[in-house]
Amino acid sequence: MPTDQMDTTDLMVSEIMVRWPQTVGVFIEHGMLCVGCPIGPFHTIAEACDIYNLDITAFERDLAMSITAGEDCPP
Repeated sequence: MPTDQMDTTDLMVSEIMVRWPQTVGVFIEHGMLCVGCPIGPFHTIAEACDIYNLDITAFERDLAMSITAGEDCPP
């Protein structure tokens, strides 16, 4: 799915980090303890942003930038 059409709001936190490992840094930069959390498979991005009182629009923008940057890098 192209990232410009991607809506990460309803994806599970762990699913995002597995699909796009480069997003791990975004979670860390925002002070989230989601990396390795056993609840990651059960929380959506929207729920995680709510728990951490983060602006979901800004967080999703940072995720999208990270995902797009990772797509430009060779494996």
